Amino acid sequence: MEGQNVGFAVAFLAGVLSFLSPCVLPLIPSYASFITGMGLDELTDTSGRTAHDRGRLFLHGALFVLGFSAVFIVLGASATALGAAFHRSSPWIERIGGGLLVLFGLVLLGLLRLPGMSRDWRVHMADRPAGYAGTVLVGVAFGAGWTPCIGPVLGGILTLAATTSSVGQGTALLATYSAGLAIPFVLATLALDRFLAVFARFRGWLPWVNRVAGAMLIAVGLLLLTGQFTVLSAMFANWTPDFLLDRL
Repeated sequence: MEGQNVGFAVAFLAGVLSFLSPCVLPLIPSYASFITGMGLDELTDTSGRTAHDRGRLFLHGALFVLGFSAVFIVLGASATALGAAFHRSSPWIERIGGGLLVLFGLVLLGLLRLPGMSRDWRVHMADRPAGYAGTVLVGVAFGAGWTPCIGPVLGGILTLAATTSSVGQGTALLATYSAGLAIPFVLATLALDRFLAVFARFRGWLPWVNRVAGAMLIAVGLLLLTGQFTVLSAMFANWTPDFLLDRL
């Protein structure tokens, strides 16, 4: 179980940073409007909103995040299975993985450019498929066509998943990453008026989101390269209350 606690913390934080990234955060109102079929004026006017309306918004938001979470979890399971196939070379996998994390971190910091990272891979839909099933499909399309400036963060978490010891751990790692992105998205959909107010104040800090994510990936990458990742895990374990450790 060494490294798991830190890995999950890093994955969740990476998900939150993905939500806050310049590629995702400004598009939240558009995505919310697209998946719900409601105009921005309807989404921001909460004065006459009923319990049925709130339930509808929540369900659309939850189904959307379910769609992209499924994509990420499948990718995580695949990355872990690939790493498990080379289990005997696990020290080398950690070193290679650490190198990749540093590479992704440098990309996020703007110190390195990789071929293809400047291309937009998002799936563009003219019309939303009808019904709640359509919302899931939009989520799948969002996950499959992940924007390139978030790609390094997702790639970093997939690399971290490849260093875990079981498919279950890798799947849980990507589920945690998905939760970090999904929870604020659903909350923003339910309270878009408040989200827009906060976003107006936060806009100037957007460039720093990629820098923080890049620094985090580089730090984790260096820990893997030097074999010190478990040392950080032990530090986190010392700070974790006993009642939480008993449940991990």
